Amino acid sequence: MQRLPLSVLLVAVLLAALAGFVDAIAFSAFAGFFASFMSGNTTRLGVAIASGLQAELHTAISLILAFVSGVMGGAIAARAGGVRGREAVMLLVTALLALAALCLGFGPRPLALVLLAGAMGAENAVFSRNGEVRVGLTYMTGTLVRFGQRLADALMGVGPRAGWWRELLFWGGFLFGTLGGAGAFQLAGDGAVWIAAVLAGLLTLLVARMPADE
Repeated sequence: MQRLPLSVLLVAVLLAALAGFVDAIAFSAFAGFFASFMSGNTTRLGVAIASGLQAELHTAISLILAFVSGVMGGAIAARAGGVRGREAVMLLVTALLALAALCLGFGPRPLALVLLAGAMGAENAVFSRNGEVRVGLTYMTGTLVRFGQRLADALMGVGPRAGWWRELLFWGGFLFGTLGGAGAFQLAGDGAVWIAAVLAGLLTLLVARMPADE
């Protein structure tokens, strides 16, 4: 994660929480597949190939393609939106989540998972500049690597003493989101995706209030 102003960092943490929220719902509703964690889906793809599990193979491939397509859609929305690119990306994310909720309510159900993955791919374009992602919002492995590196630097006295806390905050936001998503699914079942869509809409309004140059 690039160094960000505190206000931007807090918005990024909330967006990471949204990703965790959606990922927990997907995991709970679709037998352990993920909406944002493509390392996990790639592992399931490899296991499915080795084990001859055709249904899981097709699901994993569909999710990876949907995520990449979402990344592409988010990048296009960010560029096409110009100074309002962030809002355009979040509108796309919100629309995809709402469509996923509709699919869960009225079918086809498998399409809902694909739409969730697309939404999470698109979300990563919120903080992009000149086509490059400044903050990856949906995957925490890199965040934990940076946390460990910066904590080691602080302990050795070769880096800022508090350089690690932003990474820990970001990871904590994602974890908090997964707790919320899992709880929402237990209470509302498939309807939890509507909650995610509403949260994405609220975050769209918050993103719209951010200065364009931050």
